Amino acid sequence: MADTKAPPLAPLRAPDPRSAKTVLLRRARELALVPALLLLMVLGTVVNDSFLTERNLISILGASAALAMVVLAESLVLITGKFDLSLESVVGIAPAVGALLVLPVAASGWGTEFPAVVALLAILVAGGLVGAFNGILVVKFKLNAFIVTLAMLIVLRGLLVGATKGKTLFGMPDSFYSLATTTFLSVPMSVWVAGACFAVAGLVLRYHRVGRALYAIGGNADAARAAGIRVERVMLGVFVVAGVLASVGGIMQTGYVGAISANQGNNMIFTVFAAAVIGGISLDGGKGTMFGALTGVLLLGVVQNLLTLAQVPSFWIQAIYGGIILVALMIARVTTGRAQD
Repeated sequence: MADTKAPPLAPLRAPDPRSAKTVLLRRARELALVPALLLLMVLGTVVNDSFLTERNLISILGASAALAMVVLAESLVLITGKFDLSLESVVGIAPAVGALLVLPVAASGWGTEFPAVVALLAILVAGGLVGAFNGILVVKFKLNAFIVTLAMLIVLRGLLVGATKGKTLFGMPDSFYSLATTTFLSVPMSVWVAGACFAVAGLVLRYHRVGRALYAIGGNADAARAAGIRVERVMLGVFVVAGVLASVGGIMQTGYVGAISANQGNNMIFTVFAAAVIGGISLDGGKGTMFGALTGVLLLGVVQNLLTLAQVPSFWIQAIYGGIILVALMIARVTTGRAQD
């Protein structure tokens, strides 16, 4: 007669309190920016009476829209465990390509005088091509993402200066400025577009299999590959999407400034990393949310506005951003409980 005795049940495991504590710390780090923003709003009223006016608050949002798009792009790449330093140069070179295609020779253009719609499409294509090139070198050729994108940053910066001959480009069609100049409910369309992009990215990361794949790749690429995720294809797609998003940020920056200078986007990447890191995006990959990244953008926008109203020199603003990154990294070390590579 066969033995029908059931095997003994495995003892129940109590949840690891250290793991629960780590999760709580990560959540606290992300949500801590909300009270920090409120505190800065209160401080702003003390620094300057005009801080809480509708005009100034809309100005903060409008000035932060281009940065928000690049932070979104960088955050997606960081979640996969990679870097893309060249995004700041895409902010300059992509809209410059569109402008040069649409401007006559007399206005320092290439004389092709393409329709504005074609030029705007070329801006997005230029950003996507840069992202695709970076992705191929990093994903297919297994080159170091930091070095590859740093080299691309330098190359694109040189190309921008060479293509524009060091001049500032003016006189583009109104469509080049419309994102920054057109308003809805008194808020620039660039702000609405940036908000919509963050919302879509947040939903994809939270609910779509592509979003889950990004976190899985950033957490452990080999395990993700073993689970059936096409790691190379997903990562290549992320680089392309990041390039397109950065090019949209370049259009927003062009509209906000009203021109394209030969140094558009220079040093922007430092602010981008500051916003992403303080927003809880892990430099090790696999962690972070779009809500956290967005609050990081808003926090830096408010800080810069406050310092400007207080007439603090610009070089101090950069120093403060650097200090914010260092503090955020130390907080990340505490909340994750492990060393950073």
